[in-house]
Amino acid sequence: MHKIPVTVVTGFLGAGKTTLVRHLLQNNQGRRIAVLVNEFGEVGIDGELLRSCRVCDEDEDPNNNILELANGCLCCTVQEEFLPTMQELLKRRDRLDCILIETSGLALPKPLVQAFRWPEIRTGATVDGVVTVVDCEALASGQFVGDLDALEAQRQADDSLEHETPIEELFEDQLACADLVLLTKVDRVDEKTRDRVQQWLQKELPDGVKIVPCKRGEISPDLLLGFNAAVEDHLDSRPSHHDAEEDHEHDEDITSVHVVLDQAFEPVELINQLRSLVQQQEIYRIKGFVAVPNKSMRLVLQGVGNRFDTFYDRPWQPDEPRQTRLVFIGRSLQQPQIFTN
Repeated sequence: MHKIPVTVVTGFLGAGKTTLVRHLLQNNQGRRIAVLVNEFGEVGIDGELLRSCRVCDEDEDPNNNILELANGCLCCTVQEEFLPTMQELLKRRDRLDCILIETSGLALPKPLVQAFRWPEIRTGATVDGVVTVVDCEALASGQFVGDLDALEAQRQADDSLEHETPIEELFEDQLACADLVLLTKVDRVDEKTRDRVQQWLQKELPDGVKIVPCKRGEISPDLLLGFNAAVEDHLDSRPSHHDAEEDHEHDEDITSVHVVLDQAFEPVELINQLRSLVQQQEIYRIKGFVAVPNKSMRLVLQGVGNRFDTFYDRPWQPDEPRQTRLVFIGRSLQQPQIFTN
């Protein structure tokens, strides 16, 4: 049988990966797509958000086509979790046209791609391409990867200092593995800023890798699928900071905390509270579902730094509790601190 093409969607926390995949599922142009979502945290927000798209065929259970791997980064748990999940998907490859893997914002893409060299997977699937999603607004303001001018000034001032943080290394690894970079949230910056970010980003990319501006994940499936890159066969051309290591370690200070509350919130008031919380702790990402008073629809909330987006995705189901469920991802977060704010 043919090898099923797999597209890996990677990118930092809050870059817009789930928005991109959701749009692709809703505009699949007849393609039969399975999605494997790697969550960071115990509450599966992204997988549930994708399942609510309602794009599966009437005789298909969305739980069969949209699968979650939680409580572990894919690049650390490929053998324990990823391998058996892929083997189950490959049993159904005659009913699938392609597979999307959405990594967590903390995953290194290269160890995941290396898993496609394993005999159990190699005969049935190939990595068609790696799409790296980059937040233009965040990059312009120096979030996550640091202030570029200040970083360079520090290097010039004292070349004996180590200036690369784990987050910066992760960002560089995600770029180095890319076949295509999607620059998201370009509508939130002016044209001059976008051009400056794009010019800097292009210098950091391997030769030939293109940058495509993207608003709200709205991009043609023809652009995201069909690279035919067989990435697993050409990994030597995609360097990583961790190539010399048998195993790699994540920054253990980066943790996730989830909150489930039997409480409804007015969106504006909740966002103001969350913005205050972001100022008090080093929180990189907030995402989840919110119960809103007197609303029959569930509110999706996505936060990056001080920026928050919301939209209603579907009605509350009769058999589900109307709870507010949020996941916080940041540095050295502690459950009591979240609950007391």
